[in-house]
Amino acid sequence: MTATARADSFLTANPHALGLILQASETRTIIASRDIFDISGIKLWARDQPVSRALQRKLLDRQLRNPLETCLMAEGGVTPASLVDATEALLASGTPLAGLLRPHAARLIIEAKNLPLQPVVQLLLSVGQTARPESFDHAVQAMALAGEMMITHGGTTADVRLAMLGGLLHDIGEMYIDPRFGESDADWSLDFVSYQQLVVHPHVGHLLLTQLTQYPAALARGVAEHHERLDGSGYPHALRRDALSSLGRLLAVAEAALNTLRHDPGNLARASVALRVVPGEFDMDWVTEVAKAATIQGPPEDGLDLVVVQLRLERLDDALRRAQDHATALESRSEPGTLRETLELAQFLIGRLRAGWFASGLWSSAAVTSQDAAEVEAIEDELFFRLRAIERAALLRAGELPEVDAASLSVLCEALRASGI
Repeated sequence: MTATARADSFLTANPHALGLILQASETRTIIASRDIFDISGIKLWARDQPVSRALQRKLLDRQLRNPLETCLMAEGGVTPASLVDATEALLASGTPLAGLLRPHAARLIIEAKNLPLQPVVQLLLSVGQTARPESFDHAVQAMALAGEMMITHGGTTADVRLAMLGGLLHDIGEMYIDPRFGESDADWSLDFVSYQQLVVHPHVGHLLLTQLTQYPAALARGVAEHHERLDGSGYPHALRRDALSSLGRLLAVAEAALNTLRHDPGNLARASVALRVVPGEFDMDWVTEVAKAATIQGPPEDGLDLVVVQLRLERLDDALRRAQDHATALESRSEPGTLRETLELAQFLIGRLRAGWFASGLWSSAAVTSQDAAEVEAIEDELFFRLRAIERAALLRAGELPEVDAASLSVLCEALRASGI
């Protein structure tokens, strides 16, 4: 399934989603909620018949009368009651995220209990809970964080529930892409075709919610936008400011914060830095709560000593400078066209990183004190990560270039990878 998927995309069973359904069916009962027919009217599977591997053979290269997802049901699957259980378990954990959520625990539990789970969503969440438990935990965390942010901002009950549904379903499109290209295991040296696989899931989620559910359009739009950025550096459509909905902006902040906590679970300071390190990237109205929680938590106790901090600052400053020099040199030698536009984008994004770097006030190693160690470490980690993300953005913008232009772009990509070593 590609980013240009048609309206009838779900009339052929997606092999990756089907694989997860079959995997889940080994430990959870999934049955046909109606007879399954192919487009010519041939009955492939009977109502109430449990799903098994035989279904995969029946569906091979068959176009269906109705999308497979609308024909299946998970018995004893995810329900509002089980979402409440998962939310309570999250709140009872000793994680920094739980501390951020706890002031609104009672409201979050009430709203989780009242979330409307339409049949297709209930099926896919149940499959994910069984076949990809870490992804389901991430969905619950995003649900709770998005709800907390909306509650803090004085949202109505409808606003809070929409935000929580957005958090719960934001990555539902990941079930439809090759698991080799999932976000948590992303290889930043992937080529253009592989990057297309990685970044298509917001679009797939939008299609699924639009075509297979009756949820409001605002929910599908927010899911489509959860990896977009206000400065146009996000994906899949590189939208900017006014093109992004309020829910999309909220989900972008929630996803970025949780993605950081995936790699550094105890460090809200790093999550706060990730949201603030590039000016104008995220909507600061939604960033505030994470930043406040990070301040309350304070820096980790095992910070770096001053000498190491100063060495890392010098290394980071050099990496940013060399990356921009490479982009500038290549752009000056390129002809008008896609390659030049790609290099201009890379220069713009690197320039935004350097602006954030200078705004941090930590670029002068001589002025840094030992109290800055935790902030320096968080900024360094995040900026090196962003250099690799610029490689991704450049590859996506470039697409499939002529051989000579592709070779020129590879020079920049190699420089960006070397900058993060």
